[in-house]
Amino acid sequence: MSKPVKEMLRKDLIARLEGVTSLAVVGFTGLDAGHTHRVRSELEKKEIKLTVVKNSVARQAFDAVGLEAAKELLDGPCAIAYGSDSVITVVRELLDLAKESKELTVKAALLEGEPFGQDQILALSKFPTRDEAIANVAGTILAGGANLAGCIIGPGSKIASILKTIEENQSDEDAA
Repeated sequence: MSKPVKEMLRKDLIARLEGVTSLAVVGFTGLDAGHTHRVRSELEKKEIKLTVVKNSVARQAFDAVGLEAAKELLDGPCAIAYGSDSVITVVRELLDLAKESKELTVKAALLEGEPFGQDQILALSKFPTRDEAIANVAGTILAGGANLAGCIIGPGSKIASILKTIEENQSDEDAA
């Protein structure tokens, strides 16, 4: 490949990776064109981009956009997947697709500068996404308030129920 072509590829990859802080490295050796198209279309529905890269060009692009830790993750023919709301979502989707296409593998991932090897990918997929973590924290905070409100309201409602029963009994006796 000539230097001008590599430079064009590098600039294009830098433009694509601008603002990306997390990505997954995907192995696709042995995947035929039909499966590749299906994988790309499924990922596109989830706003996940899959880009086949030449490792040397990708390493240069990673240096340019501040993803130096991702350079170590490139090994053999690979593609990079990025996008969606989190790399955790990307990894989950890739693992789901890998169940159908055995040739598709998630080789590694980079989460906010922290590399995850192939042996750690399954654990990464079980991490909560940012939105899930926020929901868990909010639920935990609100649970304490709900319990306190229940403790305050509970005895009052029991007293109100008893008073209502006494009042109804008085009305029945007066009518009789």
